[in-house]
Formats: sequence, C-alpha cells, structure tokens
Amino acid sequence: MKEIFEWNRLFYNNLPETFILEVIFRSTVMFTVLLLTLKLAGKRGVKQLSIFETVIIIALGSAAGDPMFYEDVGIVPAIIVFTVIIILYRSVTWLTGKSKKFEEFIEGRTECLINDGKFSVSTFRKESLAQDEFFAELRIKSIEHLGQVKHAFIETSGEISVFYYEDKDVGYGLPILPSLFYTKSKFIPSDGIYSCSFCGHTEEQKTGTANCKVCKKDEWVEAINTKRIT
Repeated sequence: MKEIFEWNRLFYNNLPETFILEVIFRSTVMFTVLLLTLKLAGKRGVKQLSIFETVIIIALGSAAGDPMFYEDVGIVPAIIVFTVIIILYRSVTWLTGKSKKFEEFIEGRTECLINDGKFSVSTFRKESLAQDEFFAELRIKSIEHLGQVKHAFIETSGEISVFYYEDKDVGYGLPILPSLFYTKSKFIPSDGIYSCSFCGHTEEQKTGTANCKVCKKDEWVEAINTKRIT
C-alpha cells in the first residue's frame, strides 16, 4: 500500500533526477508540434487568439492539469515543463521582434479577401476559407451584396475587417443573401447585369450561357445594387 507524501514519488515519481533532461526535450518537441499543428489549422481554427497564444494556453493547461490528478506525474517535472514553455515563449517573442519573416510565419499576416467588390480567389484558397462561412460573416455585418464592400481583410486573429463604399459609390454586386445567391444558374434567363457566383466579377450579360472573364467559371447570379441599411 502506497503511503501519502512519499517525497521522491511526489516530486519525481520515483524517477532519477536526470529525467529532467528528458522532460525538457519532451516539452520542446510538443511545443513545436502544437505550434506547427495550429499553424496548419489556419487562422479561422483559432479565431480571436493568435496561433502562438493558443499553443501557450494548451501547453500550460496540460502541464498544470496532469500533476493535479495523476499520482504518477511528478510535480518537479511539471514545474520544469512550465519553465521550458516560458523560456520558449520568451525566445519566440524575441525572434518575432527581430525577424519580420519569422513573425509572419508564427502569427500570419493580414490578407485581402475582397478588393473593389470582387473576391481575391487566391487568398481564399490559401486561407482554406469556405465561401458560406465568409458570407455568414458579411451578413452579420448587414451586407447584402459585394457591391457594398470596398475591401475586406482576414486579420491575423481570424477576424474579418470590412470597409464599405459610401452610398453614392455602391455598385452592382454578387448578392450573398441565400434566397438570391442560390438562384445561381449556368443559363442567363434575360439580358441584365450578373455576377459570377465564384469570384464576384460583375458585368452585363446577354441571354444564354457565358464564362466569367476572370475565373472562367460559368454560374451566374443576377446582381443587385441596394444601399446598405445600418
């Protein structure tokens, strides 16, 4: 039967003191794995917290929780984990202040999603951002169509920043209200102004079929030019 307050077990879990070196190695490896995994997950996966902040929270939470519940996890190794994480945190923070490239790798950078009422298709692909998810973000901001949007950016936190046209400058754009957007069709039923459902390019079209001049897709939605109501 185990006795309580067996000091060697409590602090070291009956492991040799040299195990501390292994703890340092394990902490460094797992910190790096967490950082790279969340980096690959993309900005939207860790919305409102930076990837680096999320890594710190996960690592410290795990290091603090295990020795609280499991008797086979020593307190001293957990303290070493905390120390290593803080050292790594300070090191990464120092490096981000010294190197712009390293900062962009860790934190990412602000990317333009909409420019003059049209999608930046290459940015969407790079950010792995779903169109439906993005439309939902815009609708929350009372946006009906892309003609109301001058610029939209995805920030390093995953938040969407939007800059609007003044009412007098609002043009025709791709409607993002579901009832309108899902009327998209490859056949243009009548002459008028239409928007490509894929990239948002807007132009006059004749009855029939056509390919978008920008992205070469062939699905169209009748464009609207309503003013934004706030």
